[in-house]
Amino acid sequence: EKTYIRKLNEILLALKIESELTKEKILELYLNKIYLGHRAYGVGAAAQVYYGKKIEELDLAQMAMVAGLPKAPSAYNPVTDPARALERRNYVLGQMRRLSYITEEQFQSASSAPVTARIHSANLEVEAPYVAEMVRAELFERYGENAYTDGFTVYTTIDSRLQSAANRALRSALQAYDLRHGYRGAEAHFDLIQVSEERDLELLLKEYGKVADLLPAIVTKVEERSIEVFLGNGHHATIEWEGLKWAQKYKSEDYRGAAPKRADEVVTIGDLVRVLDQSTAEKRSLRLAQIPAVEGALVSLDPNDGALIALIGGYDFFNSKFNRVTQAQRQAGSGFKAFIYSAALEAGFTPASLINDAPIVFNDPSLEGTWRPENYSGEFFGPTRLRYALTKSRNLVSIRLLRSMGISHALSHAEHFGFDPNALPHNLSLALGSAAVTPLQMATAYAVLANGGYRISQYLIERIEDNQGVAVYRANPARVCENCESDPSEGDDKEETIAPRVISAQNHYLMNSMMQDVIRRGTATKARVLGREDLAGKTGTTNDQKDAWFNGFNRSNVAIAWVGFDSAKPLGRGEVGGTAALPAWIDYMKEALKGVAEKPLVMPPGIVTVRIDPNTGKRARPDQAGSIFEVFRVDNAPEMDQQRLSRTTRSGGTNGLPVKDEDPF
Repeated sequence: EKTYIRKLNEILLALKIESELTKEKILELYLNKIYLGHRAYGVGAAAQVYYGKKIEELDLAQMAMVAGLPKAPSAYNPVTDPARALERRNYVLGQMRRLSYITEEQFQSASSAPVTARIHSANLEVEAPYVAEMVRAELFERYGENAYTDGFTVYTTIDSRLQSAANRALRSALQAYDLRHGYRGAEAHFDLIQVSEERDLELLLKEYGKVADLLPAIVTKVEERSIEVFLGNGHHATIEWEGLKWAQKYKSEDYRGAAPKRADEVVTIGDLVRVLDQSTAEKRSLRLAQIPAVEGALVSLDPNDGALIALIGGYDFFNSKFNRVTQAQRQAGSGFKAFIYSAALEAGFTPASLINDAPIVFNDPSLEGTWRPENYSGEFFGPTRLRYALTKSRNLVSIRLLRSMGISHALSHAEHFGFDPNALPHNLSLALGSAAVTPLQMATAYAVLANGGYRISQYLIERIEDNQGVAVYRANPARVCENCESDPSEGDDKEETIAPRVISAQNHYLMNSMMQDVIRRGTATKARVLGREDLAGKTGTTNDQKDAWFNGFNRSNVAIAWVGFDSAKPLGRGEVGGTAALPAWIDYMKEALKGVAEKPLVMPPGIVTVRIDPNTGKRARPDQAGSIFEVFRVDNAPEMDQQRLSRTTRSGGTNGLPVKDEDPF
């Protein structure tokens, strides 16, 4: 922008700066903030980026190279244009000699030195590019353009060990899905007669690059039951039949071609393919692979204060920067039933309440015509206790339950978990999870079920320091404190903020008890491999298997896994939450739970255990065979089934004496 007003402002600003600072200080500020290429702001950053050293560790030739950058960091860049950079460096050295800052001997030595600059990336403790982008966005929101120039140091809540575990877990689940659905073919094909030199193959491979842990490779030889591939840097490798035989031809999400019998049915010479290195210390093992077309997300947080522990928003950030943890609005599926059932408990229902699992038809204008919902299995099971219905994720029970308690009550209750009632469907499809949510929203909502019933907010940045190491921001999240009086308004930057209770301890206990059964004997029994009794959760699958979820937790960790196509096309037959998403959750939690002691679910005051008839949900007779235990709030524990009691009395059962109300079972 070239205007008189701007120039006048610059003159006034220059006069103000000169009146406040010495010329040496002005130069120091300039040298520490100027852009010098490749995201390097300041000479100190440039020394690290181009030479991997502190500025005081550079030799004369390297210092002159950095000094030559301010005029045109792109034109005189020693990495992208070393010839022009060398010319510029030697000009700087010549000026230093002319002004007697260096001797003739120093000039001759430095000007004859080769260009040694190359990009020195930071030594990353963990691969977390989705997290890094979230941090960048938050810094920009707080500090604007200064976020890029003021030298802030940011400390996040991410656990590097668990972030690595999340990366492995999600990628493994997406690769497993790919294996189940067949090989889509080579990414590209090259005529190796025309491209015969290895250096030309090297250039082709560089165009494709590594995606997550998948290496690009070019097929150079095809045997009957093996292939040879060129991996770059002069390396050739063999993929044996064990790494090829999975590659049945992809036809659709529901169909694959016949199993291959020879390698030439899978690839041809010149194919650009992906390779997954599965080698161990004992054996080299490569597998033919492909970049998954399906996507996914995994997020984990501490339910006691909302600190994000691990987050991966897709298979590979550099392949797709869309962060599905925070940006993908997907239907929640059956995972939303947890909030419907919690609302039902508040409305007076119990885990033993019977709801009829039977066909139902609605003519609801808000649902655009006739709606005939059904269970995933297509079967109907008659009167069903709520515990069993949640454990088996029975759709028709959830719909009747929502209709019985009222949609407005469910919407109001969902607000306790952080959902905006205005953004949720105001019809019975809410019971099946038609609401569009992000995995991060689900994690924050499930935290209420994990932490005892308290509302927390997720956060990522723990503190921010300026370039002098002084903290300019510290997080002060609302934390769960079960023995504190909850008054979130009292929190400030100095005092700890207490998370407010949003569901009762009794509601929390009953929901946890039922959701633990989802893992023990329901749709998530695969998670029993973790060998723990303190895990709870809920699978989620949407219509036509467009979304697969697993939402699971214990008292110290909430983790949400989602799998689906960005285009929202069906995942294919059988790709439900327990198949597509649960394996990622299990693999992650194996690492997350290492060294974490189990915390049994503690029964709060106001809860009683009652022996019931599983067929009626009523209190059982003391001598009744097949009765089971169930938990209830004291104020709505069931009475004895009076009809059964009458028949027992007439037949002489229980010595003709009725069971008293105060009997515990």
